Amino acid sequence: MQMSKRLLIVDDEPNLLRAVAACLRTAGYEVQTARSGREALGKVAETVPDLIVSDIRMPGIDGYQLARQIRSSPRTALVPIVFLTAKDETADRIEGFRAGIDAYLTKPFEPDELIAVVHGILNRVERTHSEIARLVGAEAGKDEPRFRDEMLTEAEVRVAFAVSRGLSNKEIAAELGISVRTVENHISHILDKKRFNNRVEIARYVLEQQ
Repeated sequence: MQMSKRLLIVDDEPNLLRAVAACLRTAGYEVQTARSGREALGKVAETVPDLIVSDIRMPGIDGYQLARQIRSSPRTALVPIVFLTAKDETADRIEGFRAGIDAYLTKPFEPDELIAVVHGILNRVERTHSEIARLVGAEAGKDEPRFRDEMLTEAEVRVAFAVSRGLSNKEIAAELGISVRTVENHISHILDKKRFNNRVEIARYVLEQQ
């Protein structure tokens, strides 16, 4: 059984925040909420979500700044971001896509459209993971890693091998019997030690060592 995807919804308007959260929970997603960009960054620091839905207009850190900070960190660079906002000018959309978002929806939102967009993006991510797994030989299953790296600990090697098989952080945690936060920390250490930018580079590295 596939684990539920974790979404983070960010909006400073409480009624809309509740409405979006309820919509996505009904669709079967695990939902966290944040009332500001700063609160959102705090929650992302604790646990990386599978996707973020954010407003643009917020006090302090707005949606554009939030997206840029998410994209600037190797730990979160690949997290999909959807803007759900009342700002509907072409310039707003362009700035959003330049900040690195994946989709742009306007308020008032249609629940079915929001669910379809989120589902489509997450399916694309799953297909990408599956393709990576195919390239590195997913048929290896849960076999022991077949490479060594003096820079990485044994635990980091195991996590890198699992990443190369296209597993999500939740799936890695379940397979290795550790917490999702520990998996995230191992991945962050691998990225730092090897000077990689994202999970795809980890997978390619593992493939090269086979």
